[in-house]
Amino acid sequence: MALGNREKKIIQASKVSIAGNAFLSVLKITVGLITGSLAVVADGIDSASDIAASLVILFTAYIIAKPPDPKFPYGYNKADTIATKVLAFIIFFAGAQLAITSAYKLMNPTEGIIPGSIAIYVIIISIIGKLMLSMYLKKMGKSVQSAMLIANARNMKNDVIISLSVLVGLVFTLIFQLPFIDKITALGVSIYIMVVAFRIFMQTNVEMMDGMEDKEIYKKIIDVVKEVEGASNPHRIRVRKMAHLYLVALDVEIDGDRSLSDAHQIGVEVENKLKNTMPNIYDVLLHLEPKGNIEPDEAFGVSEKNI
Repeated sequence: MALGNREKKIIQASKVSIAGNAFLSVLKITVGLITGSLAVVADGIDSASDIAASLVILFTAYIIAKPPDPKFPYGYNKADTIATKVLAFIIFFAGAQLAITSAYKLMNPTEGIIPGSIAIYVIIISIIGKLMLSMYLKKMGKSVQSAMLIANARNMKNDVIISLSVLVGLVFTLIFQLPFIDKITALGVSIYIMVVAFRIFMQTNVEMMDGMEDKEIYKKIIDVVKEVEGASNPHRIRVRKMAHLYLVALDVEIDGDRSLSDAHQIGVEVENKLKNTMPNIYDVLLHLEPKGNIEPDEAFGVSEKNI
C-alpha cells in the first residue's frame, strides 16, 4: 500500500498531536495528583482522550490510503466518518467517567485539600500548548482538506476553553480557600466534554446518511452543466460526500435526434467540465435523456426548481 502525500501529512499531524498531548496529559495528571486538584487531573484525562483520538486518526490514515477493491469499490475514504464517530465515543466516555467521579466527591465530601499554586502554572502551559496544537492541526487539515484533522483542531480549541475554566476555578479556590470549587469546576468540565462529544457525533450523521450540508454545490453543478453546448435541464442531482471527495449522480437532457456518438460526447464534456471546474469530485454518474422526457416516478434528487 503506497501512502499518498495527503495521507503522509495526516500521519505527520497525528504524531505531533500524540506527542504534544502525551506530554501535557502526564504533566497535568501528575501535578494534579500531587497538588490535590481534581480539576487539573480532569484536564489531564481530557488530554489523554486526545491521544486516543489522534491514534484513531493515525490508524485511519492508513485505511483511507488503501485502493478500491471488490468489497469496497468506492474505496476506503468513508473510514474518515467512522473514525469521527469513534472519536466522539472516546471523548464522551472520558467525560462521563470524570462526571461520575466529580459528582461522587461532591456528594460525599471529605476534608478538602487546597491545590498548590504550581497547578496554575501547569494549566497556563497547557493553554499555550493546546492553542499551538489547534493552530497547527487546523492549518494541516485545511491544506489536505481533512475533516478529521479539522475536527481534532476544534477539539484542541475546546480544550483551551476547558483549561481556562480550570484556571479560573483554581484561582478562586486559592483566593477563597474553598476546595469544593475545584470539584465543581471538574464537574462542569466533564459536562462540557460530553456536550462536545455529542456535537461531534451528530455532525457526522449527515454524511453517514448521504446528506449534504452545503446546498450551494447543487447550484454550481447546474451552472456548469448549462455551460456545455447541447446539454440542458440537469435534474435528479444527488451528491454524496466521501471524506473530502464528492460522488455526483445526475440526469441531463439532450436533443433526442442526436446520434449515440454525439450524446456520448456531450456526456463526456459534462463529466470533464464538472471535474475540472469543481474540486474534489471523485466520480460522476451521468444519465442522458431526450429533451422533454417526463418520468413522474422520479422521487429522488435535486433540480433547479427545488433548490
